[in-house]
Amino acid sequence: MPTKTGTVESKPEFLEFFAGGGLSRLGLGKNWECTFANDFSPKKAAAYRENFNGASELHVEDVWKINPVIIPGNPALAWASFPCQDLSLAGNGKGLDAERSGSFWGFWRIIQELRKDNRQIPVIVLENVVGLLDSKQGKDFTRICQALADGGYFFGAMVIDAVRFVPQSRPRLFIIAISKTAKLDKSLHSKMPERPWHTDKIFAAYENLKPNLKEQWVWWSLPSPPQRKTVLADLIEDEPYLVSWHSYTETEKILGQMSALNLEKVKEAQSGGTKQIGTVYRRTRAEDGIRLQRTEVRFDGISGCLRTPIGGSSRQIVIVVNRKLIKTRLLSPREAARLMGVSDDYKLPNHYNDAYHIMGDAVAVPVVSWLEKHLLRPLAMQQIESLAEVRNA
Repeated sequence: MPTKTGTVESKPEFLEFFAGGGLSRLGLGKNWECTFANDFSPKKAAAYRENFNGASELHVEDVWKINPVIIPGNPALAWASFPCQDLSLAGNGKGLDAERSGSFWGFWRIIQELRKDNRQIPVIVLENVVGLLDSKQGKDFTRICQALADGGYFFGAMVIDAVRFVPQSRPRLFIIAISKTAKLDKSLHSKMPERPWHTDKIFAAYENLKPNLKEQWVWWSLPSPPQRKTVLADLIEDEPYLVSWHSYTETEKILGQMSALNLEKVKEAQSGGTKQIGTVYRRTRAEDGIRLQRTEVRFDGISGCLRTPIGGSSRQIVIVVNRKLIKTRLLSPREAARLMGVSDDYKLPNHYNDAYHIMGDAVAVPVVSWLEKHLLRPLAMQQIESLAEVRNA
């Protein structure tokens, strides 16, 4: 629970970098106060302001141009979901040296400047794709770990798949760092890796670190969430907004791009006797030395990972099979938001690509909430209480 100074309840303050539509802020919840937010995109900023009472704390600017002097107070946490394009499987391989994913260093510059001003952020969360662990044969991950260590932090990483909370397969990497001067409750970390959060890739990345960095590693501990109760069909709209059902010809084209294995999945859904809802996504496959566009389908009640709508191949398709009837259409923005754990009172842009982009580029809300409840809030409140003790001494 938040501490109290006199009769005034004190919320931990946080900074939200690469804020997008504010989904990490939604996940942290109302027990936190955002005192500064930043994003480069005016379209995302418009959605952010629409959903957070105008958000006067949001600064729309290149992170490299932010003057740390404008950041108020002494925040307990800084969240940074920095761009993943150059770190993902579809990226160009330039990693943290590229312009987009390299904006991490713009964020890190601010953190370092705040430290010089005796305002070191006690807790930092970095969120990105799991591909960061492999980027440049693991060198990019090591560079981040080295930066954190040099900046006065202990750190550790975990992989959390949103599928534990929502019906979407979305594994993401979270690097959580805590100031070396901060208190660290033993209940928040373990001596050894813990499943499912510390995957084989996490352990391999740890083993790849030099001994001096291993000494500053923390195996963060989280409880497992309760079993997810929702499936894809629970989130699909009967009358979707901003999307229409495909024509017969368009649906036939989608089916015609399926392999025999995927067509068999459709036939099995038809023979089930009840309406089946699945998702279709496009892939480019090499067959006999020729690159072909294929469509792949799943009826397991789970959506594939949402991505930004850069080209039609990135947008997922809903398929409804009811015996002989087969219908297809694009996943709607509201459905995408639900797959990210966003409530229906979140105000989406009226343009399809803008709305879908915000969701495909974000972090799932319930994942952040789980981290907040079981790790971030306890860490932050310990630091607030420690500072209060110092002031009252």
